[in-house]
Amino acid sequence: MVGRRPLGRQFGWLWTAYAVSAYGSGLGFGALPLIAVLALHASPAEVSALSAVGPAVGALIALPLAPWVEFRRKRPVMITMDLTRFAVMATIPVAYAFDRLSFVQLLVISAVVAAAKIAFNAASGAYLKALVRSDDLLVANARFESTNWSSIAVGPPLGGAAIGLFGPVITVVADAFSYLLSALCITAIRGREEAPQTTGKSPARAGALLDGWRHIMGHSGLRALYLNQVLVAGLIMATEPLLAVLLLRQLGFSPWQYGLAFAAPCVGGLIGSRLARRVVARYGQHWVFRTVGTLRAIWLIGLAFVRPGVVGLVTVIAVELAIIINMSLYAPVLATYRLEHTPKHLVARTLSAWSIGQQASIAILTALAGLLADVTTPRTALTVAGLLILTTPLLLPRHDQTSQHEPELSRSHS
Repeated sequence: MVGRRPLGRQFGWLWTAYAVSAYGSGLGFGALPLIAVLALHASPAEVSALSAVGPAVGALIALPLAPWVEFRRKRPVMITMDLTRFAVMATIPVAYAFDRLSFVQLLVISAVVAAAKIAFNAASGAYLKALVRSDDLLVANARFESTNWSSIAVGPPLGGAAIGLFGPVITVVADAFSYLLSALCITAIRGREEAPQTTGKSPARAGALLDGWRHIMGHSGLRALYLNQVLVAGLIMATEPLLAVLLLRQLGFSPWQYGLAFAAPCVGGLIGSRLARRVVARYGQHWVFRTVGTLRAIWLIGLAFVRPGVVGLVTVIAVELAIIINMSLYAPVLATYRLEHTPKHLVARTLSAWSIGQQASIAILTALAGLLADVTTPRTALTVAGLLILTTPLLLPRHDQTSQHEPELSRSHS
């Protein structure tokens, strides 16, 4: 069982830090756009900018951070990123209390939080690879994935209730303090961290910014998985605002029905993540990439056929459940493969490059989908996204692409 395999006290603190911040983010899910609407009366264009432009700028900020993260001990980096997120998020309730909150402030905070998240995830991925044995990486990644989906299932409904009772900034306060608690958990990890290995080249050189992408694009398996992932993630995330408009504005769904449509399927994340290890043991990594990678792409088109009423609600839940089960099974296997096939001295830059590319894809495809919906209809845009994602399995790697680099990596790790 994934949930019962012991990985040690140090991993326990790292997992606790992840869980605390994940549940804080779950409570604060969508908090910045909500504050923009409720407290600042922002226009739809401003809310869209907050959702897309802020994270895109954050990805640009994270680009020069990648070498900085790579050549430093990872625990101090993670603590710094947590404290940075705590500090910038804490400015929101203060500014709100003094009636000084502005849209520009929210935009800056969105960008800083996005950049800090990318840097934190890069550092934590590199630290995880050094912390647990290679044959335990899948178990560890499956636990993170399970925690992520459970936080999404529980957090937004509780956050919505808290906002109704205590006002629009209460979930931001909870989110901010979750980063502070996460930093404390990481501080509790004992043992001396190994100093990062260097390659003799200056970490400050301009080329260091692109080393992550060079590694990804030079490895046939990672390249195929990367190109597939940025398109799949971008197309799936691009449907969220479209579906919100379709359900709430055109089909007359109530807010609680809309929340249920997204919260209930997250149970699938617990199912998929807990199946990951036994599925890999039985069928292998490549089978997961090809079969589950294809299955997660075939369901999105179903959202274009949603109708009003209970049948429509059940359709959304069923489609989202199918997508999430396959995504949560696929994601920890992908994360494990990525760590296994990346040398230690490139892990942070590779994970940063991966996150930056995925974030940029989400921002671009979300903006394009929104423009298409304005010109046509949200249902048409959902149909186009559903048809496009059906082509993404063509990018999944062949068996020889996912296995041909193993001898070289095993030598580089020895």
